Amino acid sequence: MKDISNYRKSYDKNELLESNVSQNPMQLFKDWFSEVEAFGGVEEVNAMSVSTNGLDGFPKTRVVLLKQIQDDGFVFYTNYGSEKGHAIASNSKVCLSFFWPNLERQIIIKGIAKKVSNEISDTYFASRPAGSQLGAIASNQSEIVDSRLFLENKLKDLVQEFSNKKIERPPNWGGIIIKPIEYEFWQGRPNRLHDRLRFSNETNNAWKIERLSP
Repeated sequence: MKDISNYRKSYDKNELLESNVSQNPMQLFKDWFSEVEAFGGVEEVNAMSVSTNGLDGFPKTRVVLLKQIQDDGFVFYTNYGSEKGHAIASNSKVCLSFFWPNLERQIIIKGIAKKVSNEISDTYFASRPAGSQLGAIASNQSEIVDSRLFLENKLKDLVQEFSNKKIERPPNWGGIIIKPIEYEFWQGRPNRLHDRLRFSNETNNAWKIERLSP
C-alpha cells in the first residue's frame, strides 16, 4: 500500500480570533456556512456527521444532510426505526461534525436530540420529490434485506399503488432537531497551530468562549 505518512499541506487561508467573530455561536455557524458555500468547491455544504451512542455500547458516526437551521438547533430527517433512530431514543446526547476543506474549517457540536413536531415533518415530507417520498416508505432503514432487487420491486409496487393518490408521510419517518449545548470552531493555521474556539452554554442563553490549544 502507498505510504501516506508524508501527506502534508499548510493551512493558511483564514484565522479565527475572538475579536472578529460573533459572540453568538449559531450566528457564527451561519456566517461560516455562507462563506463556505460562496467560496465553492464543496458539493454538499450541508453534509454533516452525526455520532450516536449505539444500543451495543459502541459509538457510531454516519454522514447525513442538514435540512433546516432553526434558531434553537439543526434539523435532519430519518426513519425513526433506523439504527440511529433507536440510538437517539435510548440516549439523546449526540455530536455533529462539519468538515469544510475548501476553507480549512471544522465545527463540532454537542447537543441534545429530539423529534420535531409532526407539522414540521409533514411540511418537509411534502416538499420532497415523489421518488424520495416513496423511497422513505419502501425502506425499513437499517433492516437486513435479501437483495437490491427486493427494494427495487417494492418501490415499483409503491409507484403503482400511489399513481393516483397523495403520498402521506409514514409515521416512522420525520425530523430530528439537535439543540446545541457546546460548539467548537476549528480553523486551520500554519505550523499546526490551529485556532480552536469553544462556546459553552451557560445560564440565560449566555455563551462562554474559551480558546483551546491545537
